Formats: sequence, structure tokens, C-alpha cells
Amino acid sequence: MPGRLTTRRPGPHRRSGRMRATALGAALAAVLVPALSACGGDAASANGAATLKWTSTYFPAHWDPVVSGSGAQFRELSLVYASLTRTDTTGKAVPDLAESWEYNDRGDQVTFRLRPGLKFSDGEPVNAAAVKAAVERAQKQKNSALFGDLTSIESVEAKGLDAIVHLNQVDYQIPQLLGQRVLQIASPKAAASPGKLDQNPVGAGPFTVTQLVPGTKAVLRKNPDYWDAENIHIDQVELTSAPDASTVVSGLRTGVYNFADIEPSQADAAKKAGLDVFVQPGFNASNLSLNVNKAPFDDDKVVDAVRHAVDRREFVDKLTFGYGEVTDQPFPKGYVAYDPRSEDAHPYDPEKSRKLLAEAGYGPGDIKLDLVIPAEDPQAEIVQSQLAKVGITVDIKVDKNWATPFFAKDLTFSLYGTTGRDSAVQTLTAHFGPDGPLNLSSPYQPDGFEEAVAEVRRTPLDAPEYPEVLRAATRAGLESKALVFTYSSPNLIAKSKSVSGLPEIPAHIDWTGVTIGGKGAAS
Repeated sequence: MPGRLTTRRPGPHRRSGRMRATALGAALAAVLVPALSACGGDAASANGAATLKWTSTYFPAHWDPVVSGSGAQFRELSLVYASLTRTDTTGKAVPDLAESWEYNDRGDQVTFRLRPGLKFSDGEPVNAAAVKAAVERAQKQKNSALFGDLTSIESVEAKGLDAIVHLNQVDYQIPQLLGQRVLQIASPKAAASPGKLDQNPVGAGPFTVTQLVPGTKAVLRKNPDYWDAENIHIDQVELTSAPDASTVVSGLRTGVYNFADIEPSQADAAKKAGLDVFVQPGFNASNLSLNVNKAPFDDDKVVDAVRHAVDRREFVDKLTFGYGEVTDQPFPKGYVAYDPRSEDAHPYDPEKSRKLLAEAGYGPGDIKLDLVIPAEDPQAEIVQSQLAKVGITVDIKVDKNWATPFFAKDLTFSLYGTTGRDSAVQTLTAHFGPDGPLNLSSPYQPDGFEEAVAEVRRTPLDAPEYPEVLRAATRAGLESKALVFTYSSPNLIAKSKSVSGLPEIPAHIDWTGVTIGGKGAAS
């Protein structure tokens, strides 16, 4: 949200990071699935080291966390980089590099106290100056993908191990925000040359990079100086870019890999191959993105016609192989931010859709749209078919450089899928805010959204009224005419039985306590 937001109801709220038991966590816990069952197995490498062989469809294009942003690649970057906070199994912010934090009475300043004696893998100290440098770089670096997430931060003051974050508005979301997605902290010395950092990442995370082939492979070893190294039982990581999806399961079965993210279409084959399939809880949601600043979506009747032309069930049935569900908002059912009052606000009704188009002056075939996407996608064909049934002609255009016109808000019609965010406010502003990267209609925002989000920021996460305040903001955001949500699908992971269970943290992959083939297990 823009920095011009002002507070209306400051209060004497003083919150410690160690003491916080949030309404967010309590609500999210209800929708978590069981963790992977821990299974024994053979040693993972010939030299006796516990080696994770992970192949991924989202191998990092960039290893500078400022450039990589807060998309799915943060999971791999968290091998190298640690953050001020991280997320626990309830979705709550808990200590990481910061051992505690505390707000002032007004709620417009939060002080993070860093753990003493920590170092980056290049020997530089992990201190408040490094936090200050990380925030300023994320705000100011020309190619930063994170500046839009940090609009509440006015400045950071460094006093030894105390990073004092000064805010331009009351915002109790900051510890939730500054976790592994948004503020993975690099060594300031290494980050002084961002281009070099992108090829030689230097952080204070559980592993350090020993070899990097851009876009293809990274080899990492355990970082003995990581603050929680005693609970990291993996000695080495071999991270590769996933080959064709059809070969991943065979690679897991034969031991080429022992861990992989997979598509829903591969899940049954993975199970039949004797692999463990983990349905990881998350916040994934797909949508149709409309630009209301361009015809024909500058007409509300056309927007509503598209809303009623979408049959969400078809997406689920054809694309998720039983693992997904229909959705009309960016949060899963049961999550604290999900708004039941907004459910099914625009049900599938092709007859009503055709009527709205006629009222807008459009007959069958009068509207012709280019649906611009980055790669071939069966979602696009479903959209094309469904809109054809109400008289809208869709031509699918594949543009490998799609991101440039999408984020410049130059497209009229596109598709998007998000992995969500740990801060519900970040998810809302990213989709519906005037500067939101996922809002194709920027600077448009729905009426009342700005104030509704400001009210959420002003409300401590453990306040009794927080859930309803948050749902009211979701409700205000869903008035947006720029997005039509379709379906959600969890993250699916297949692993060999030699890899033990992972912590069941929503949307995160955390290696704390994980063992391979019994190697490295705590005695």
C-alpha cells in the first residue's frame, strides 16, 4: 500500500515476537494436512554423506534474493539465505536470525534483536547494519522485485544487534512480512556487487554454495556456522533443474533424485512407484487477469459477463487430478483471511453472461480477445472454450517475454497463478492494491479497499477482532473487477522413502530435523 496511508486508531499495543499466539495461526492449523511419515532407507551417497538430490521445476533464475522476489523460488534460495523471521506450522512468524522483536506503544516502530555471534558464509558479521543494507537494497535496487512489498518501511536504524524499523504507518504485519519470502538477507559485502551475488550467493542460511551452473545445477554443503546447524542433518544438496515432467518419477525411482516437486498428473505414478507423495499445504490460486483500463473490460457488464461465464469446476476436474478445489478468492477455505460471505458471489451462469453482453451492446463474435500467456497452458484452452460458449472469441498468444508487458500493465487479458504470501495483507495488496504486481489494472483498486487494509495493519494479529477485520479487507478486495479466480491446487512433492518427514509448514520447504537414509540423525 502507498506510504500516504495514515493511522486512525493507535493504541497501547506492545508485542513480543516470542509471545505471539496469533489468530492467523489458530485458523490455519485447522487446514493443515499431516506431515510426511518418516521412513527409513539406504544411505544417500557413496561417500557416506547424507545427500539431498532435489530436482525442481522452479530452479532459481536468480540467486540474488532481491531480484528473485517472493515467488516460488524463495524455497530454494532459503537453502542459502536466512531471514529475520520464519514461519512455523501454524503460519505464525517465529525467530530466525532475529531472536525476538518488540513494537513500540504506537505500533509504528518495531525493534528486531539479532542473535549474537552470527556470520555470513564470507565471514562478515550478521548485525543490524546488514539488515538495514538488505532493506535499503530491496527498496532501491533498480531490478528489485521486492520494493512493492516494503512500502510501510520508512527507514531502518542500526544499533549493534538491534535493527529498529521505523514505519510510515501502524503495521503489525511486519514480522509476518519480513520472513523467508521478502527479506532473505545477503552479506552486505557480497551484495555490493549484485551481479556477482547473483552467481555466487552469500548468506547465513543452513547451506553454502560450492558449485553453481546457472539455470541448471547447484551443489551446496552444510553451513556449520548456521545458527541452528545442530538440527540440520543433511550434509550436501545437489539441486538440479527438472527435466521433462514425464521423466521425474523414473528418476526418483532409480535414485537419480530423491526429492522433487511434481505435477498432479504425476502423483499416481509416483505412488505406484513406491514413492512418498506429500500434499504440502499452501496458498496457490489461479485467476483470469483483466485490464479494466482497456476495452472491452472498461465496461462493467462485460466484466460481469466473464465472471458468470467461468465454470470453475471444469478447471478442477481437468487439471488437478483430484487434488485441487474451486475458489473465488486468493485464500483457501479455513484460512483466517478466507471470507465466507464472498463465496460464490458470481456463480457459473452462461445464460446470464450472454444477457449481460447483449445489454452492453455486444452480439456473438463481436468481442475478440488475445489471451497472452508465457507458455502453452491447458488453462488457456479451458478459458477459450468457456468464453466461446457465451459468444466471446479468444485467441491464445504465447509470449515468452510475457512478464514485461504483464508487469508493465500493457496486456488486456492474461492468466496468473500465485503461491500466496505469509502475510495476508501482502497477498491482498499484491492482487488488489493500486501498486499490486498482480493487479493488471493498476492503478485501479476497488472502493474501500485502501481503508480496509489500513485497518488490518492497525490491528495486532492476536487481537480478538483481527479475523473479522481481515475478512472485511478480503471482501473489499474481491470487489475488484480485475481478477476472476478459478481454482487452487496444493504443492505436491514426491520423495524416496530414505528422506524422512518434513515440517508441515504452509508453502515452505524446511529442512530442520530432516534425515536421509538414517544419516545424520540426532542421537
